[in-house]
Order: sequence, then structure tokens, then C-alpha cells
Amino acid sequence: MVKRIEGEFDYIVAGAGTAGCVTANRLSENGKHRVLILEAGGNDNWIWFHIPVGYLFAIGNPRSDWMFKTEPEPGLNGRALNYPRGKVIGGSSAINAMISMRGQAADYNHWRQLGLTGWGWDDVLPVFKRLEDHFLGDSAIHGTGGGWRIEAPRLSWTILDAIGDAAEQMGIPRIPDFNTGDNEGVSYFHVNQKRGRRWSAARGFLKPALGRANLRLETNVLVDRLIVENGRAVGVRFSRGGEVFEARTKGEVILCAGSIGSVAILHRSGIGPADWLGALGIDVAADRPGVGRNLQDHLQQRAIYKVSGVKTLNETYYSLIGRGLMGVDYALRRRGPLTMAPSQLGIFTRSDPTRERANIQFHAQPLSLDKFGDPLHRFPAVTVSACNLQPTSRGTVRLRSRAPQDAPVIAPNYLATDDDRQVAADAIRVTRRLMKQQALARYRPEEYLPGGSVGDDDASLAKAAGDIGTTIFHPVGTAKMGLPSDPSAVVDERLRLYGIGGLRVVDASVMPTITSGNTNTPTAMIAAKAAAMILEDAR
Repeated sequence: MVKRIEGEFDYIVAGAGTAGCVTANRLSENGKHRVLILEAGGNDNWIWFHIPVGYLFAIGNPRSDWMFKTEPEPGLNGRALNYPRGKVIGGSSAINAMISMRGQAADYNHWRQLGLTGWGWDDVLPVFKRLEDHFLGDSAIHGTGGGWRIEAPRLSWTILDAIGDAAEQMGIPRIPDFNTGDNEGVSYFHVNQKRGRRWSAARGFLKPALGRANLRLETNVLVDRLIVENGRAVGVRFSRGGEVFEARTKGEVILCAGSIGSVAILHRSGIGPADWLGALGIDVAADRPGVGRNLQDHLQQRAIYKVSGVKTLNETYYSLIGRGLMGVDYALRRRGPLTMAPSQLGIFTRSDPTRERANIQFHAQPLSLDKFGDPLHRFPAVTVSACNLQPTSRGTVRLRSRAPQDAPVIAPNYLATDDDRQVAADAIRVTRRLMKQQALARYRPEEYLPGGSVGDDDASLAKAAGDIGTTIFHPVGTAKMGLPSDPSAVVDERLRLYGIGGLRVVDASVMPTITSGNTNTPTAMIAAKAAAMILEDAR
């Protein structure tokens, strides 16, 4: 028996991650529209959602993570990777690296060059500014008073300062801010925190709006599919506690479930490649070949170097006194290692001088471990990870079965192109050159991964990249924006789905190409811009 949610909504938002929180906030702001937002996870009433270092406990925990895995990847020498996505209000912003990063102006200007009117850098910069409450204050680049709090990190490490000095010795400029449109340089990341606590999209956008009579949040509900009648989305069907519910809208359904979740909902609703859907016995409502294709992600090569004569988190972690002092520092001052984002120092540079713009991003960390979720090493070490910002490989997301509780098949197809393999090899070379600079000589860096025995030729380094490469959790592009003439496009420049009325996709899946940096802030921008378009279209 299907139960009906009382009343009819102007907008139904599926997913209360970053995009959903921003969208629901903006759509309900004027009080005129009745908005329902549905979230598969629960409330963020767990301490590790708020202490920044809590990502160590939240990622890989079914309480907060969808626990997805990729298929075995040929480019990673047959390895499958864990693929964390947030499952709580705030979504991945509740468990991510907290790094505030817009990307490069050229990313958005490329979208405009694809014919996507309104998505160039000059178009999106005002949207970024209105979102922000930035510690640097109002300027031509940043804004204050928005829901997205951004602060400087609240700790420093001698070894990271030295890595920054080494980057300068290589000719990489020291810059104060990665978010001016050109992020080439070395600096400490700005973070989504407020006085030493994580600032998720739920804290910044959803919770301030929940007191509104016209906004309703339902948690722990799993959206199965859309209700499509006469070629138009008129509602959604979802389950909770073994019961099935329907909610109806007289306006629009807005998918904000992310590059994995939105695709799964579309496929279960019969919207996607007809051959994929037919193989699962799903009736086709709209044959859209691009739904689930064009998956892009940032793959990093996790190089690890042993160091000596300087403190890292590894040895502090195994010291009872060290742990105690970390706790005291956080309790009294909201400072120290418990405020740490996973990466603190960033370097944006070129994998080789022929590149037109910075195409690799380093995340430098004063710690090391074999893989995420494992304990830290017992020797002092740093991790210096370089990722390809503009990958040319493309993967897929598709259903494993029609059951909404079954995880989809995720195949990122890493290192599938010659260009990506070349960038990966060159990135390891850049890493080695960085760690041999005079600024680091006193700490005697010793390559632990990929290891000094790995040769410097392209083939050896590409294989090593497959051995040590891992995701930094930035899946985008699986329901991309495009012109009507593009058969792989899923939504138009106003994020309306081709072929089905009353339906938009508003999350990272609509990016035609990935942004050059961490993707959470661009996702918030997409949602804010989309909400403005939705309200404009309603008028």
C-alpha cells in the first residue's frame, strides 16, 4: 500500500546534500512556495560531524557514508576503490575535506564556450560571492553575510611550511588565495569552518531555514523513482521503515542526490540509455544516452616520504601525551590537529611547461597511512598527493538492479587515456623534484611510495600511478549540461531535463567538465544559480 504525503508541494527536492540544502533554502526563502526536501540519511546529531577531524570516523561508517565501491579498475591495475558519499543532512559537506575551492576561471569560460549561456566566470563569480561569509571580507572577489562560512586554518606545521618553501624554490609563486580565478601557486587552503568547527551546508543553509512553515524536511527516506505522467514529473515515490510513500508537486521535482544518486533515481524512473534500462526490464520514459555517462573524477597519486628531525602527526597520534594535548588545545582554544582538514597546504602547478594552465593540484599532509581508514604509520612522514585537475578519461554509473537499496555500478575508468597516463607520470616527476629542493634537505625526505626503486621512465611511472592512485571523491558530470544538438546532454543551461517536463537536476552531475579543484563549492554555486533560475521561471 502506498501512503500519500499530505498536501501538494510547489517543489520537491530529492537529496539534502550541499545542492539540496542551498536549493531548499533559496526556494523557501520568500515564504510563497511550499517545499519538501527528502534525505536518505539522518540528522547530523553526532559529534564527529562537527569536529573537523571527524571525517576519519565518518568516512567508511554506514551511519554517514553510502559505502559505495568502484568496479575493479584496469587503469589501477585491477584495484577497486572505496567511493565515499555523504549520507546525512549536508551530504558530503558533512564528511569531506572542508576545502573552499572554486576552480579556475577558465573552467567556467569553457562551459560558456560550449554554448552554455550564463555559466562563464563573470556570470558565476557574483553567485560565489553571495554564497559566502568570508574571513577576508568584502572585495571584488569575496563576499560576506552569506551562509557559506570560510576561514583560515587554525594550525600550522613546520614541515608543511618547508614544503611550501620548496615549491617556491621550484618557481611556483606563493599566493594568498586560491579563489581569484587563477589558482596557480602555493598556499594554505581556506576551509569551511567556523571557529574550529566544521561548517556544512546543513549548518549554513538548511538549519536556518527549517523554522519556515513552508519548508518540510523528511529524513531516513530512500527515493525510489519519479512519478511521471504525460511526459511530466509530478511527484516522487520513496520508502521509510518498510513503508512506501508518494509526494506530489504542482511545480517541479528537483534532483539533488549527486552524481551517483541522481543517476540512480533517473534510471529507476526509466530515464537514461534505453539499452541499459531494457536490460533490467525498466520501461523507458525518456531515452537519454548521457544519463550515467561522462563520469569524471580527480585521481591522485599518493606519494609518501619519510622525514626526520621534524614533527608530523604520525608520532603525535601514538603518544598519549600528544593525544591529550591535542584534546586540551581543541577544548580550550578550538585549535590544533583536531581542526585539521585532511589536507592543509595546496600547490597548483603544471605537470609540464607546455600546459596552458595549472593542471595538477597537490594536497600536502603532515601524516601518512597505507590507505584511508587504516591507522597512521609509526614513523614520521608526509603525504604529497598530486591529482590531475583536467582528466580526459570518462567513466559510467549505472544500476546494478532495480532495487533502490542496491549500490549502483560505478566504473570511473581512471587512466584510460594516453594523456591521463602522461599527466600521472609527470606528476610523480614533479613530486620528486619538489621533495629534492634545498628547503627540505634538513629533513632528509626518503621516498616510501611509490618507492625509490620505481624508474623515471613513462611506463614505470604510469604503472606506479595505477598502484598508488586513489580518488579524492570528486565525481561529476553524469547528467551533464549541453545544447539540444548534443545527444549526450541530459539537461539544458537552465538545468531542465531534456524529454521530461517539470524536472531539473541540480548538483555536481550537471558539470559538463570537471572544475580544476575541489568540487563542493562549485556544487553550492550551481544550486544557488539554479534556485534563482527556478524562481525566475516560476514568475
